[in-house]
Amino acid sequence: MRIAVDAMGGDHAPIEIVKGAGQAADELGIDISLVGIPSLVQPLLDSHPRLQIVPCTQVIAMDEHPAQAVRNKPDSSISVCARLCKEGRADGWTSAGNSGAVMAAALLIQGRIRGVERPALGSIVPTQDGFAYFLDVGANVDSRPEYLVQFAAMGAVYAREMLGRAQPRVALLSNGEEEGKGDELVRETTRRLKGSLPGFVGNVEPKDIYSARADVIVADGFVGNVAIKMAEATAEFLFRSLREEIPRTLPGKLGGALIRPRVRQIRDRIDWREFGGAPLLGIDGVAVVAHGRSDARAMKNAVRVARDAVQNGLVAKIRAELGR
Repeated sequence: MRIAVDAMGGDHAPIEIVKGAGQAADELGIDISLVGIPSLVQPLLDSHPRLQIVPCTQVIAMDEHPAQAVRNKPDSSISVCARLCKEGRADGWTSAGNSGAVMAAALLIQGRIRGVERPALGSIVPTQDGFAYFLDVGANVDSRPEYLVQFAAMGAVYAREMLGRAQPRVALLSNGEEEGKGDELVRETTRRLKGSLPGFVGNVEPKDIYSARADVIVADGFVGNVAIKMAEATAEFLFRSLREEIPRTLPGKLGGALIRPRVRQIRDRIDWREFGGAPLLGIDGVAVVAHGRSDARAMKNAVRVARDAVQNGLVAKIRAELGR
């Protein structure tokens, strides 16, 4: 298997990206194509048979307009990654760069699975007894009921194939559990899912996500993006507050030493870097969006997600589900 990695994308590129790609090659036993500007990437490489440089001459900045940048920069690291997959020279790719440009390149170069109205971007979220899959977290700002119905179907495939849930429970994020709650989009989507998707359990509130009421939670991209960013910010705030407040007193220092291993376990369980990235569901190929702040650990895990999607035949199974 060969995974293409955008060496130029992200806040810590190319140093952390190359380091993470090297770790992924060693630990996962796969070949990696590092797409980047040779003068910047080559000096970072040790002698490593599983890392191959694929040159590019352009980079899409984080503040560029996604679709325009993809069209105007055909030799950007993002576009080259997508093209490697389209041409069969890589089995999947990942980037921590401009997420809008990643989606634009995937759409324009790899294309959508036939029948898919809009691709969706999901995220793994921790629950009291494991993990759930939350989508869409930003691929589509404006959604229609038919989009959410497809997101639910694709999310169920993801939960089954990537999370091992034999019969995924699927829910809609709303401001109340009752069927009549939510805006017009949620109410109409609920009506459609009730008659079409096995495993649909109705509406859930945000608190229900973490209590494991569902394996898949569906929302439109605007709400989902705000929700996931709020969750990440809240977790970071809580752990930062613990680090600052506990050592202020001697009893706090002593207690902190006792609970530190357990707190570290909790922190690791909800650390976004452990989840790596999320495949764009609905794209006719494996394209994994990594966090813009990805360090080596996060990038290694993003490559792992791409590998797992390829190994589990995620694209083919979504194609079969949507066709059915």
